[in-house]
Amino acid sequence: MRTASALTLALLYAGADAQQNAPLRAAPQPVWTRDLKVISPISVSSGGDLTFVGSDARIRRTDASGKEKWTFAVGDLGRAQPVVTPQGDVLAASYDDTLYRLDAGGKLVWKLKLDGDIFASPALRPDGSVVAATANGTVYAVSPQGQALWTYKVGAPVFSSPAIGADGTVYFGAQNNRLQALTPEGRLKWSFAAGSLIFSSPALDAQGNVYFGSSDRKIYSLDAQGKLRWTRQTSLFVNASPIVTSGGLVVVGSYDGNVYAVNTSGEDEWVYPAGAPVAAPAAELSDGTVVVGDLSGTLHAIGPAGQALWTLKTGKKIDTGVAVSDAGTLYFSTEGGLLNALPKGRPLASGPWSTFRGVPDGWGRTLSAAETQARVQARRAAATATLAQTPLNPVQTPATRPPVAQTPTTPASPAPTATTPTRPQPAPTPATPAQPTRTPAQWAALASQGAQVIGGQVYLPLGPAASALGLNVALLTPRTATLSAPQGSAAQAGTSSPAGTVARAPVPVVYVARTPLVPLAALAGWPGVSARLLPGTGGGVQLTRAGQRTLFVLDLRRAVPFVAPPEFPAVIRR
Repeated sequence: MRTASALTLALLYAGADAQQNAPLRAAPQPVWTRDLKVISPISVSSGGDLTFVGSDARIRRTDASGKEKWTFAVGDLGRAQPVVTPQGDVLAASYDDTLYRLDAGGKLVWKLKLDGDIFASPALRPDGSVVAATANGTVYAVSPQGQALWTYKVGAPVFSSPAIGADGTVYFGAQNNRLQALTPEGRLKWSFAAGSLIFSSPALDAQGNVYFGSSDRKIYSLDAQGKLRWTRQTSLFVNASPIVTSGGLVVVGSYDGNVYAVNTSGEDEWVYPAGAPVAAPAAELSDGTVVVGDLSGTLHAIGPAGQALWTLKTGKKIDTGVAVSDAGTLYFSTEGGLLNALPKGRPLASGPWSTFRGVPDGWGRTLSAAETQARVQARRAAATATLAQTPLNPVQTPATRPPVAQTPTTPASPAPTATTPTRPQPAPTPATPAQPTRTPAQWAALASQGAQVIGGQVYLPLGPAASALGLNVALLTPRTATLSAPQGSAAQAGTSSPAGTVARAPVPVVYVARTPLVPLAALAGWPGVSARLLPGTGGGVQLTRAGQRTLFVLDLRRAVPFVAPPEFPAVIRR
């Protein structure tokens, strides 16, 4: 009896430990790969276009599918990330010592010769001016019209991309081992000495604290006045640029092959073993997933607790960060200039510094409250557009295709891989419930056939499982489904709703191959539903609602193996 009870708990209420030890999901495969000679980080404009610098010394813009829209020839290649302004113009730099501004159609607006190669990505200020730094050790502020507003002589090359705080302070690292802060007018505010060279670009949190890495094998945190808050020692140098997640974690990789997540107080939250040097910055997605590439050519998806979600091996070095569109398409390039697009998933998180340069457009500054809200709205609008194009597909068997109410008829976008979450079309509440063509037992059998174990929990296909219990899917969103009982059954279901009304309650959902799956635990906890474990051959979990018993035939011991802990565990395990 004790074993059966524990098995029920393991099935219905599996927790974080099971998720930590869950096997890797299959990695999403690129929906397309194009040889576009990509050499710089990629900027994604609000409309979904991609802008980057190519190894053929051309600034390039493509649409979201990688189809070329225009190119502009410059004097040399460049590795700085272009900036896309709110007006759609492009600010880009190259190793010909020149800063370029192009309009949205790729026509030259102006160009300005600086005093050295420009390795660092420019930063866009709120007034439209731009801050750029050179390998000759000069920082420039340039007006929207292409005129130098001021210069500051560092005295050492600058490869660290400037970051601009909410008060206009300009932060950057240099090859004199110093992280420096300039006033908006270009005067030195303060200078902090690290133990070695600084290639890493600063990231800023909501309180104005500054984070960066150094070749002295440390991650640093300074306050806005340049005072040291904490350091985190690593085993090799930290040239990658940190991000600051929506949960307040500073995430950065090291050449020691680890990705570190340190809270803003300097304490480790997790350390992820990538297994190869990490030089690229990470990016946080809206569900808390962190995505980062390593120099062996592996792209890693890391869960919010530091667990491996999936890895995608390309065999080609990845030394620039991923780019994520508002619609949730993830782009990454590999050595040799190949650009890859993964299926639409989650957009970027709305953290203080969720990606290299802060936003997909590459601005490199702390956003105002209005800008932050505009970014959130843009992502919601893009997600809504994606939802409108994505049909809800029920689980199918080879022989039959059961009808499911509220299935959109719009054509599907390119099909993702079997484990890629996608955003379904929210379904409207039907005026009258669709009449099932199967008995509850037949729906339960169909749901049982499609059962999957994800993160230690058993999931069932939403449509058949709900129909088996006599419930309708009233509303579907990317993360939840609202289930409703048919009119007149609320009282029978044991809910507090008066007879003649519709009982409603939400349940969480995940998506596999565009099919919504619901946790069995959520169905067992729906109002008026009781659950009972039926062990043995032909058993499973029996759910009872409105006096009707429905059996989901599942091999629970095989699906979620349960091993009882020893009553007297050994002190030392070998």
